[in-house]
Amino acid sequence: MISNIWNTFIYQPLYNGLIFLVDILPWADIGIVIILFTIFIKLVLLPLTLKGARTQHALRAIAPDLEKIKKEFKDDKQEQYLKTMDLYKEKGIKPFSGFLLLFIQIPILFGLYFIFLKSGLPEISTELLYSFVPAPQNVNIVFLGFIDLTQKSLVLGLLTGITQFFHTKLSLGKKDAKSFEGDKSFKGDFMRTMNLQMRFVLPVLFGFIAYSLSAAIALYWTTSNIFHIVQEIYVKKKHTLLESVEPKKV
Repeated sequence: MISNIWNTFIYQPLYNGLIFLVDILPWADIGIVIILFTIFIKLVLLPLTLKGARTQHALRAIAPDLEKIKKEFKDDKQEQYLKTMDLYKEKGIKPFSGFLLLFIQIPILFGLYFIFLKSGLPEISTELLYSFVPAPQNVNIVFLGFIDLTQKSLVLGLLTGITQFFHTKLSLGKKDAKSFEGDKSFKGDFMRTMNLQMRFVLPVLFGFIAYSLSAAIALYWTTSNIFHIVQEIYVKKKHTLLESVEPKKV
């Protein structure tokens, strides 16, 4: 049941989209197609990701106020909750919307991942194709003339790790890195450790995984990271501009 839903609504449509792009761009190798297809899907999801990113930036901006509420009403959880909700309402923030947006995006992102992992290219699974999507006669699997995307690629694995580092750095922000420096509590130690792992361990892990799978996965991850880096820069500039004018609902 679940596998049928996955194949019908996620995997098969995305697979057909990729093969359709291969068919209408006969001059492009599969690497260029993966880049274009990934960017297209990211653009379709952009309204959702932008809204979620704005919410996260707004939550980080009011983090000191939230901490004050926790300390002031630490013995009254109900009042703490009410004051927190009042602050969200005052700032026009819907904190739980980010989880819904993430929940919507996850199946699509996993669908892309499994397509590039298990597509079997250059072979085409014709049984998955819709009647209006013709199977291309030839699929060039050599990216830019020198990287076989069905094999491992150290270059693309390194690019995955590097772009993941900058993506994580932008996502966490400078304030997050310094917010627990003076906190000697267990919570402070835990958050410092998590912050370091997110910034340095995670990119290395992602780079290693991308290298160990295939160059197609590494290229997909690298493209996604670059897209999110540009998105984070845009959201930060936009959020800073909005803060300088007036609060805006996110």
